[in-house]
Amino acid sequence: MTDESSNQLPSTPYVASPGAQTATSLYIAGSWQAANEGGVREIHDPADASVLGVVSEGDLTDAEAAVAAARRAFDETDWPRWNTGDRGEILHRIAEALQRDRERIALQESLDTGKTVEEGRIDVDDVTGVFRYYAGLAHSDPGRVVTAPEGVHSRVVYEPVGVCAMITPWNYPLLQLSWKMAPAIAAGATMVIKPSEITPVTTAALVELAVEARVPAGVVNVVLGAGGTVGSALVESPDVDMVSFTGGLTTGRRIMSAAAETVKKVALELGGKNPNIVFDDVDLDTAVDYALNAAFFHSGQVCSAGARLIVHSDIHDRFVHELARRADAIRIGRGQQAGVQCGPLVSAEHRGKVETAVQRGVDEGARLLVGGQRPSAPELADGYFYRPTVLVDCERSMEVVQTEVFGPVVTVEKFDTEDEAVALGNDTDYGLSGAVWTNDTARGERVAAGLRHGTIWINDYGPYIPAAEWGGFKRSGVGRELGHAGLDEYREAKHIYRNLAPEPQRWFD
Repeated sequence: MTDESSNQLPSTPYVASPGAQTATSLYIAGSWQAANEGGVREIHDPADASVLGVVSEGDLTDAEAAVAAARRAFDETDWPRWNTGDRGEILHRIAEALQRDRERIALQESLDTGKTVEEGRIDVDDVTGVFRYYAGLAHSDPGRVVTAPEGVHSRVVYEPVGVCAMITPWNYPLLQLSWKMAPAIAAGATMVIKPSEITPVTTAALVELAVEARVPAGVVNVVLGAGGTVGSALVESPDVDMVSFTGGLTTGRRIMSAAAETVKKVALELGGKNPNIVFDDVDLDTAVDYALNAAFFHSGQVCSAGARLIVHSDIHDRFVHELARRADAIRIGRGQQAGVQCGPLVSAEHRGKVETAVQRGVDEGARLLVGGQRPSAPELADGYFYRPTVLVDCERSMEVVQTEVFGPVVTVEKFDTEDEAVALGNDTDYGLSGAVWTNDTARGERVAAGLRHGTIWINDYGPYIPAAEWGGFKRSGVGRELGHAGLDEYREAKHIYRNLAPEPQRWFD
């Protein structure tokens, strides 16, 4: 069992100790190695700003080497033509290793991102489920026979898309990588992974487990580094066939534009501003409980966070009173300490953005009920903490309502009718997820049908299932992760048409 009181990363072969001048955190062509120019980056603990470790910092040359390795593995080895059951076995072995190393990896995720260790354990279990799902799906879809004229045998088969660039975010580095890596392995693609430079530790840990599971050299490659250099090199490379990116809208637009130059496939998950609609016939205690989870889990640093509460006027005052009371009582602290419910934000820079957004909301006319400041406890002074915040008297036109804050901040709006609730829920440029709370089954289904978001929860908030597609409408992105469609992102469909009895057609005689 890992000592949860420690604020040091568990020993790893790819993260050097604080103060080290070298690290071997890049994985290219089957070996862990240092960056070509010897670059390194310190990884900081968001709970106190201390240095957790040192990782390699790659550059354009490293990115090009990783792409070349992935290209060779796809073009010059039999990996794309492996028996699908054998690729499924690799995924099964990764899943088993994740459970074996559950405590170590959960602690790494907690220290790296600031989330609680229990959240880290949940992540490891969810990731395990993703690998197991795609292990089963890998060999369950051999293609299909297509109805064709007499004398013709026609079928559609699926082949791996090729070399994939995977650019993952800092908030769920382990989970988001699994949503890309597992289906890509199942499909027979090869990949170059570029994790966030802020939280790269569990990416390397997962790749280590893939190596242990006997993924062939060159199939999985990792280059740590800045998005402007490594990320751009991957997106622009003519040897990359597909880009999968999870992150912000602005970066997603740049990636889509750059990928167009080589007409490569893209899958983008770009966040959301997610409505959580509460009607007046619900159990208030339960709805408030879920609203807290929706808004403040992982300090609100969740793309699907229920940061936009839309509450029926008849229960609004009672609801927000109880929400604010409970939000103010949330225990903030280091994620590795028992009893802590909410950890720090990921960086000082990000906390500054959240503070600016809250102040802007107040300037726009929102009323601050609780939070809106850093905690006063001396032991939290060095970390990037911010108190859970509730803003009421909010209107749909406010920037704080429309813009993704990505912190422990929830805005509250009122509604009177079902049509008004749906209109408010859809009044956003995003369309990732949303929820409706009501004891009226028919109304719940109507509202779910009316909301233009990729996932809708009825009387719940937040869970996902590996077999169900995840992704957004509108500016929340293009493509889907998870489910069968998540596998199809890493495959190309090929139609094979066989004429069983060819005869001369004499068209030009």
